[in-house]
Amino acid sequence: MEDILDILKYILPSGIVFATAYFLLKAFIDNDNRKKLIEIKTNNQALINPIRLQAYERIILLLERISPGSLIMRVAQPNMTAFQFQTALIQTIRDEFEHNLSQQIYISSNAWELTRNAKEEMIKLVNIAASRLNDNATATDLGSIIFELSMQKDKLPLNQAIEFTKKEVRQLF
Repeated sequence: MEDILDILKYILPSGIVFATAYFLLKAFIDNDNRKKLIEIKTNNQALINPIRLQAYERIILLLERISPGSLIMRVAQPNMTAFQFQTALIQTIRDEFEHNLSQQIYISSNAWELTRNAKEEMIKLVNIAASRLNDNATATDLGSIIFELSMQKDKLPLNQAIEFTKKEVRQLF
């Protein structure tokens, strides 16, 4: 029995020292890992933030480029029929959108959804305007109806997307 007590006198303090050393080293290593992770995240943010800001800029540019005024002035060609103009407008909207598809990685889901809805609503606006014309209408006639329809709406989804995107950028940066 005394032998066991003598052994415990040596083992018990050794076990306490070992456990203390183990927990201190574990805490130190965990803390060091957390610091490294924070440093990696900080470095990544320094790289990603300019890319994200550029993505928001490109989304605003997309939305501005598919706005009725900008779109009509840019796409209109002399002697176009309303049908040709409708086709060109829709193709331009789709091309602009597809050119910026990759930006969805860097912006919020809400901003992307509003951007996508704005694109769809602009296509719908062009189609509604075209449906109000007769077969021999000109591009100018279609452009006028598109402007009229856009003025009748209180707030185009396009403007809502622009406002939301700007607000989000202000919050992030």
